[in-house]
Amino acid sequence: MSETVYIETSILGYLTARSTKNLILAANMEITQDWWKFRRKAFSLYTSEAVLEEVARGDAEIAAQRMAILRDFPLLALNKAVQGLASQFLTRSSLPPKAKVDAIHIAAATVHGMDYLLTWNCKHIANAQIQAKLAEISLDFGYVLPILCTPNELMGD
Repeated sequence: MSETVYIETSILGYLTARSTKNLILAANMEITQDWWKFRRKAFSLYTSEAVLEEVARGDAEIAAQRMAILRDFPLLALNKAVQGLASQFLTRSSLPPKAKVDAIHIAAATVHGMDYLLTWNCKHIANAQIQAKLAEISLDFGYVLPILCTPNELMGD
């Protein structure tokens, strides 16, 4: 069985973004597109209703592209366990209240036993300074925090 990956909203943003002269954003876009093209088939990919809600916003044409990419993805349930763990993340870690949806993403991936959560959100999700606390909170509730990482970290050989 292949490893599992929760695809967070920012990944879809980089997959469908318009070209930019910002070198960092352009590099992240290229890395994301390369991962999508060459590596994603090595994993079982999942998302959630929270991602669908976020990618449906903004420019209608690009939102439609993002929704089309996710059309056949299995959705992880945002059940009471997910909501409860997300609440604990917000209460007990340094995640700010405005990161509520980010906490939902992390909790969904955790409760449903994902191996990885793939994101470009390094402020609230793939943040080394908060991961230890999120892992501790997860263990307190009998879960193992997935590896929270960017596509660059899952490029493989």
